Amino acid sequence: MDATVQSVFRLGFEAYSRSHRLSIDQHKAARAIMECGTEALGHEEWICPEDGHIERQAHSCRHRSCPRCHGAYTHEWLEKAKRRLLPCDHYHVVFTLPHELNDLWRYNRAWSADHLFKAAAETLRELLRDDRYLGGEVGLLVALHTWGRTLVFHPHVHVLVTGGGWAERAWKPLEKGFLLPVGVVKAKFRGKWLAWLNDAYGRGALRLPAGWSEGDWRRILRKVARKSWNVRIEGPYRHGEGVLNYLSRYIHGGPIKDSRVVAADGEGVVFNYRDHTDGKSKCMRLGMQTFIGRILSHVPVKGQHNVRYYGLYVPKAVAKRELICQALGERNAVSPLPQKASRSERCCPNCGSPLLHWLSRRREISYKRNTGAVSARDRIVQQAVGADADPWPRYYFAPSPRGST
Repeated sequence: MDATVQSVFRLGFEAYSRSHRLSIDQHKAARAIMECGTEALGHEEWICPEDGHIERQAHSCRHRSCPRCHGAYTHEWLEKAKRRLLPCDHYHVVFTLPHELNDLWRYNRAWSADHLFKAAAETLRELLRDDRYLGGEVGLLVALHTWGRTLVFHPHVHVLVTGGGWAERAWKPLEKGFLLPVGVVKAKFRGKWLAWLNDAYGRGALRLPAGWSEGDWRRILRKVARKSWNVRIEGPYRHGEGVLNYLSRYIHGGPIKDSRVVAADGEGVVFNYRDHTDGKSKCMRLGMQTFIGRILSHVPVKGQHNVRYYGLYVPKAVAKRELICQALGERNAVSPLPQKASRSERCCPNCGSPLLHWLSRRREISYKRNTGAVSARDRIVQQAVGADADPWPRYYFAPSPRGST
């Protein structure tokens, strides 16, 4: 079989779903992965008006957990994010929750993700507004990852932080050569998260994992409260674009891309990963059920935004970013987006004539026969397929859906 995530799911998902309880979001993600680029999602057709040659292209699923069709969305996000970056040094901060809280996260996904974003952002913004460290408003771009290099559950956020802030209508750069004392950041981050966790539990807003008792809850809290939580600060990086390029690989497409899958059969899947302990590339083999389970454990809940902006990087702060860029003598922060390159015209391989888009078939939509007035394009198509033929048995003319070409 082909060594792709799609082929693995096609072979093993039905058996996995019969033996595991899955959320609606996970079912939808698995179905999208298996059907992407197949006739199950419909297709577009183009026809040559000269010789009747027809080309067909299947639709992509456009699901954010699918590794097949993420390229265009990743590129679009990266271009927009680069435009938003201020022309200054940036620091890269990684906040990681203790693994003892992983089960609690799985039972409270939306709450846990929202409060991990909130704890990381508020920790940095409050400390950097303090005159002892910076005394200004900073910009934050925060991206959530829930996986490690071997696809294990490992929730953490990456934060791109400006190496300076806006204070009294002037740009104030960092003067000490570092962002913040990491010990102070760890303590504040831990305190915020645990305070909100206890408050939510007291209000009945949390679900305890299956098998947890009141004693288990208190034991876990005591354990994580005594730990030094993992916070890593790296940088400074000029403009921060290198960190953005890294984050863009995981914004869409799930925790693993097809290029990392080495081999797959009915028993297991082999994929490569980079071991952070020695920096070497290695291979790991997992059973098919285990591999599918690890992929689905990272499917986000519906409506969850995995990238969020704070401070100077919120959409409404365009005017501030413009003033900062002017103060730093750099480019215009609100310059228009570059125009997208026009799509290359489809041409007939036989005669070179431009192809006309004539059919659009989409899943779960009943297309009616086009019985209205015959347009100029209708006449061209009818001439190509024959005047007596009925080219519209189930379809009508429709624009190409976004992402189908």
